[in-house]
Amino acid sequence: MEISQEKIKYKRISRKKTLFFDDKENRSNFFESIFPLPWTIWPYEAKILLVLIGLWSILGICILGSSSWWVASREMGNWAYFLKKQIIWTIPGISLFYYVLNTNIKNLLKFSRIIFYILFFLIFLTNITGITVNGSSRWLVLGNLRMQPSELIKPFLILEASNLFAHWNLIKSEKKLISIISFGLLILLILKQPNLSTASLTGILFWVMGLCGGVKLSSLTSFASIGLITGCISILNNEYQKLRVTSFINPWKDEQGSGFQLVQSLLAIGSGGLFGQGFGLSVQKLQYLPFMYTDFIFAIFAEEFGLLGCTLFLGFLVVFSYITLRISFKCRNNYTKLVAIGCGVLLVGQSIMHIAVATGSMPTTGLPLPFISYGGNSLIASFFIAGMLLRCSLESTGFIGMISTRKTLN
Repeated sequence: MEISQEKIKYKRISRKKTLFFDDKENRSNFFESIFPLPWTIWPYEAKILLVLIGLWSILGICILGSSSWWVASREMGNWAYFLKKQIIWTIPGISLFYYVLNTNIKNLLKFSRIIFYILFFLIFLTNITGITVNGSSRWLVLGNLRMQPSELIKPFLILEASNLFAHWNLIKSEKKLISIISFGLLILLILKQPNLSTASLTGILFWVMGLCGGVKLSSLTSFASIGLITGCISILNNEYQKLRVTSFINPWKDEQGSGFQLVQSLLAIGSGGLFGQGFGLSVQKLQYLPFMYTDFIFAIFAEEFGLLGCTLFLGFLVVFSYITLRISFKCRNNYTKLVAIGCGVLLVGQSIMHIAVATGSMPTTGLPLPFISYGGNSLIASFFIAGMLLRCSLESTGFIGMISTRKTLN
């Protein structure tokens, strides 16, 4: 009788162990079916990066909901109007992130040129048939959708710059000239909208990637000088841009006119104090600060979370930059190395420029804060770029996506 009881007990324990290991194995197989590599062999940079991207996205949803509910209630009759639309745009953004994460960088480099020139043409069209909002023609209307090609082209700027600079010294002069002229024309078209901030960010991206790709410093200095002169000419020829520059120098001179946005942004940041007013308790978002959920969303964040919250967010960007550098150092070829650098420059550089605008450190421009500002075009581009960066980290292991160094250079 005692032996029978022990057998029954042993069978129950054995069954529980079997169910436990089966469940663990099923979860492991599920994870491996979603991601291109098993979690156990992911580089620690990739693991940290995935967590950072998740935190950034969740923070963006929370801050957008807080900054937009008042204006959504007043103008749309639904406090969650902008929040719902952003969540809807998050779904294709995450889907694109998943697709890019499971696609070799080599394959992305192959088809990037076609999409690059399609979006190039659409940017050209915005200067002819685009709708004008707040003095800039940046949007094309396609049915019920508003497309902003200058945002959607950003991931493909990285890929095309990588194609050019990965083996700069081996590429024929004709190809160099054609690519540089194409990039220059693109920047001019973006300036024509006018969109000085995106044009500047594009120029900085090409400059940094060229520097990392081995372009001579003397040539880069010449390109930077040409870009600076072109930017100055654009400002002098556009009264809209000229007013923004003069108001940036002294916004209090015309605080009810051209300096209104910056003055209200500074008031929001200053009223945040050390610990902030508290989540959802911003006063400036009550239709005092224009574009509080897009171009000046950082000011609302600063008002609600104070100096401490701003310091933590800047620290977050520092950690993100460090992880990006670690990924680029570990990449096994020039292509993925430059893609990783370009992704970091766009995500972190755009964030810094947005913060600089909100704090009055640079002239007021319409540049969204990645993953946080309202806008489907910006959100999709940000997820695409984040997916490429994470893919570069996974390919640095050498288990997937090896790129042959014998690429056609002519």
